[in-house]
Amino acid sequence: MPKAPVIRPDQGYTFADYFKLKFEPRDILAYFEASLQKCSLTFPTYSGELDRLQDLKQRIEESLPRLSLTSEAARREFLIAPVLVDILHYTEATLSVEYPIVVNEQLKGSLDYYLQNNEDFVVIEAKNEDLERGFVQLAIELIALDQWIDSTQPILQGAVSTGTIWQFGRLDRQTRQVTQDLNLYRVPADVEALSRILVALLKGE
Repeated sequence: MPKAPVIRPDQGYTFADYFKLKFEPRDILAYFEASLQKCSLTFPTYSGELDRLQDLKQRIEESLPRLSLTSEAARREFLIAPVLVDILHYTEATLSVEYPIVVNEQLKGSLDYYLQNNEDFVVIEAKNEDLERGFVQLAIELIALDQWIDSTQPILQGAVSTGTIWQFGRLDRQTRQVTQDLNLYRVPADVEALSRILVALLKGE
């Protein structure tokens, strides 16, 4: 008996639908002729002053004990958005929330957060709990962005976040290899390391 297809070519899928699929991430990406590897990634880090960092960390530390984080919306509003607002301050990048993309019936939906600074892009996908499934969705979004943008940038960068945990990933546009970083960044403990990476990526360092 032939194996059931991972992705049905006659069916439409949004980015959020890939979060729900129970197939192996490698099999899902293979449908789009992309491969997956997991390893520790080394990112550039911004070495300049981050004048809002201590205030950000303090606000998060004070609010976490009192926050109910049972919904994705709460995590986005109270944990992810404050980090990204400060990143805009440091980089003068632009931020689009729920940025819509339609490449085809299998690659369509909205990016939770889309940061752009000249030719440097960062996609942030917010998820409630399941980081692994969230990374699959992020990978699909990077694959779609590869076909959507008019840019010669060879590597597309992104991160999936539960608000308290962040994980980076990247897509090599030439080899079509998606790399999932084995390192996790925790907020508020690692908010400085996280911020310095995001600033460096958007400044093209």
